[in-house]
Amino acid sequence: MLLLLVTLVWLGAAGFVWVDASDELDELLDGHLAQSAALLIVQQTGHGKEPGTSDDHEDDGPVDDAPSLHKYAPRVAFQVFHEGRLTMQSANAGALPMSQMTRGFSTVKLHDKSAWRVFAAQGNEGDVQVFVGEQIDSRDSILWAVLKGVLTPLMYALPLLAVVGWLAVRNGLAPLRHLSQVLTQRQPNALEPVVLNDLPSEVEPVVHSLNALFERIQAMMDSERRFTADAAHELRTPIAAIRTQAQVALGAGADVEQRSRALNYTLAGCDRATHLVEQLLTLSRLETSSAGAPSGLVDVSAMAQRVAADLAMVALGHDQELVLDAPAKAFIQADDMLTSVLLRNLLDNAMRYSPDGAQIHVSVKTDGQHVTLQVEDSGPGLAELEMARLGERFYRVLGTDKTGSGLGWSIIRRIAAVYRAQLEVRRSEQLGGLSVTARWPARVAATNP
Repeated sequence: MLLLLVTLVWLGAAGFVWVDASDELDELLDGHLAQSAALLIVQQTGHGKEPGTSDDHEDDGPVDDAPSLHKYAPRVAFQVFHEGRLTMQSANAGALPMSQMTRGFSTVKLHDKSAWRVFAAQGNEGDVQVFVGEQIDSRDSILWAVLKGVLTPLMYALPLLAVVGWLAVRNGLAPLRHLSQVLTQRQPNALEPVVLNDLPSEVEPVVHSLNALFERIQAMMDSERRFTADAAHELRTPIAAIRTQAQVALGAGADVEQRSRALNYTLAGCDRATHLVEQLLTLSRLETSSAGAPSGLVDVSAMAQRVAADLAMVALGHDQELVLDAPAKAFIQADDMLTSVLLRNLLDNAMRYSPDGAQIHVSVKTDGQHVTLQVEDSGPGLAELEMARLGERFYRVLGTDKTGSGLGWSIIRRIAAVYRAQLEVRRSEQLGGLSVTARWPARVAATNP
């Protein structure tokens, strides 16, 4: 393929050189014909007596054959007519005018049936007519000689060029062939980075991109394995509880109250299992996210109002006071759905671990450089050690009678990490319970859309 491509390029270049050289040669030789005709006219009009006398050139006749001083000389002919009478000619010109034209170029066939390029010119007074011609074959011979001198070295260089090009391409593709062999010999589960020594700069981006792909695949597979292990571990208890309550309901017999209580426990167990699966799926998706996580302009104030409205009935059911303090607009660069998940988990924890009648405050603040989201409650709060462990997978604070999977805080911290938000957990100075603050840095926060 490479040899064919080089050959086609060479033939195209040769054709271009042929056409261009032919045009240039024709222009050059036509100029020589015109110059020769001008010299003959000057010679005739300046010869002997004053031009116009009756006996100028009366005794002139055909000249003898001129000596052949060059190999192309026999292929050039000329005629000189004075007042219609042939006064001078070359031996190969003949007696008849070489062209029907009196001025300019023409291509004609002469007595030997060969093609000639003829230039006709007249003196200023019109009494001298000159024809100068050149055989077309001589032009072709000159053109071929020129092209032969130019193209022959290139023709001999063509195979060498093809071999050199093939060797260069072969050596250039050697790292890719080596990479192909390395990948072919790999096991399907081998996702460690590819390490190749002495890589050309052109191949390095390919290997780096490939290693980045392996890293993303490894992270995805690790996340799937964790999800499978977590689901198997955490769902064992809810499913066992559901089975136990179902057995109680079956054995209740005519005791309607016991059967109803067992069925209610069964439904509650199903709800807990469903919530656990949703949390596991959310955490799994977040753990596989990277710089390509969805991102857009999010109004934190509008998002907080929406989430607070969704959970207002839950707070009312526990006689809890849910207060929202937010400016008209506060924009950040994040994802609206995931930011809502973050706030929903914060509020869910605050409502779940605060007693009935507690106060829960949600505030959104912006100073033009940062956007701050804060959730405070009047619950019992946490010790410093317990605050430090928030976010560990399946970690739950002991000593509470509240159900949960311990994944809520893992989700909160993962979302904050994805969108570069700083999390601060401390005791609320205003309400005495827990205070959680999420702050987005200035480079992703704005006060105007």
